Parts: sequence; structure tokens; C-alpha cells
Amino acid sequence: MATLQSTAARVAPGRRLEGSLTGPAQRPRAYVVGLAALAAVGGFIFLLTSPTQALLGESAWALNSALHGLGAGVLMIGVTVGLFQAYRLYRGDSISIGEMQIGSLFTAAASLVTIFYGNWIYIAYRASAPTSPRSYFLENMPQVHQVFFEFKEFLALYTLPLAVGAAFMIWYYGDQLRTRPAIRNAVAVTLVLAFFYFAVAFGLGAAVTKLRAV
Repeated sequence: MATLQSTAARVAPGRRLEGSLTGPAQRPRAYVVGLAALAAVGGFIFLLTSPTQALLGESAWALNSALHGLGAGVLMIGVTVGLFQAYRLYRGDSISIGEMQIGSLFTAAASLVTIFYGNWIYIAYRASAPTSPRSYFLENMPQVHQVFFEFKEFLALYTLPLAVGAAFMIWYYGDQLRTRPAIRNAVAVTLVLAFFYFAVAFGLGAAVTKLRAV
């Protein structure tokens, strides 16, 4: 009986935060491989069957806009998951640091892609032609450009350093998040700020696009 109890104690240690990927191998690696395989199959089927031209539209900036929107969609998922993880970190609930490490990399990469293509599309937005969105807004609704878009443009840039900072802390400290509440709370605050800046920029960007697309 004593042997069974000691074995059970070894199998179910009382850790609140599971190990990171910098330690022993963890299940999140298997999850990532499975999700990557499903995404590859889904993407292949999508490319074969979708009416690409109808989906993208006739604009010369259609592909860039689609990639910007795709990056923003992935980033939305990343920062939303990060917000939930921040809440659980702050409470000290059970959470897999390995999953956080993987998610933080995806979120940082999605932020980089979104900002890259967003700045590329900004060339079309600020074009001097009278049909460009900027010219249209300055002539008909100047407050949209002067307040909403300019505010949104710079606000969105904060998501990248915040996402990179969160990823760095999660990877660098790893299992130490279990024993260092200050670092754990710093990661939580960074994830919350990343979600806030993304949500505001995403909402303003979607509104501007609905009013006048490139």
C-alpha cells in the first residue's frame, strides 16, 4: 500500500505550472505537429477549390490586403488566447508554459506580418491621387483620417514590441514563472496590453476600411 501511494505521488506532482519546452519534452509539441498538419491540409484544399480572384477582388492591392487581413486574423486569435493566459497567470492557475512559449512565437510572428503588410498598404492609402482613401477622407470626412486613422496607425505598432517582449520573457524564464510571481505578473500585464492595443487598432482599421478601401 505504501508503495502504491509513493508511486502515485511521483506520477502526480503538485506543480501548478507545467514545464516549459526548454526542459523535458512536453505534449504541446505533439499538439503543434497535429495542428500544423491540419492547417497544411486545409490550406491545400482551400487553394485548390476557392475562387481566388473573386475572394481577393479586382484591386491591385488585393493580395497585400488579404495577407494583412490574414495576419490580423491570426493575431486576433493569439492575443485573445494570451489574454486568457494572462488571467490564469495572475491567478496562479494551472497552465502549460510550453503552450505559452509556442503561442507567444506565433503571436509575435503574426504581429510582424500584419504590421509589414499594413505599412505596405499604407502606400496606397496615402497616394496623392484624388481617388485614394486619404484624399477622399480629407475632402469629405477629415476627422476620420486626422483622428481615427492616424491614431490607429501608431497604436497598432505597439503590438509588435509587446508581443516580442512577452515571448522573450516566457522563453527566457520558462519554469521560473512558477516560482517568481513578479515575472509572472509582468508577463500577464504585457499580454493584456498587447490585447488592448490590438483590439483598438483592429476596430478602427475595420471601420476605416468599411468607409473607403484601397
